[in-house]
Amino acid sequence: MSTADYATVDTPIGPFTALADGDGAVLAAGWTADAENLRLLIHTRLRPDELRERDSLGAVTTAVSDYHRGELDAIDAIPVRQHSGEFLLHAWEVLRKVPAGDPVTYTEFAAVAGRPAATRAAANACARNAAALFVPCHRVLRIGGALGGFRWGLPAKRWLLDHEGRPR
Repeated sequence: MSTADYATVDTPIGPFTALADGDGAVLAAGWTADAENLRLLIHTRLRPDELRERDSLGAVTTAVSDYHRGELDAIDAIPVRQHSGEFLLHAWEVLRKVPAGDPVTYTEFAAVAGRPAATRAAANACARNAAALFVPCHRVLRIGGALGGFRWGLPAKRWLLDHEGRPR
């Protein structure tokens, strides 16, 4: 039986909840107050059996608040733990290196992730990312600057991109 801690904080675009394991690594996160929905996004090998609400997750909660107040690199040092195949794990690592204010297209993301012809696989990496914000899939756009999809809604994606600087 495993347990993960979670905390929810208010942000300018709604409640943000993060789930973290005992080591403080983010397992799932997003703009919702529904921790159970986030728990279900976690790969079954890492998914906790139980959730325990906390007022704060320490560094994780501080990073979320600092990011939304304008300290865009506050999320960079927070560890994330996700599980999947080799390409998705690599793609999520690549996403963590996309700088705030400099979004990439799905095609560019595929190329940087080492599979230039795999635009759909790159989009799938964004869709299957459970740790929103910490793995910033919101920084990936369609060619021409269209937003594409985002689990937490296109208004949230637009706010995040505007918060980080003007997209291309």
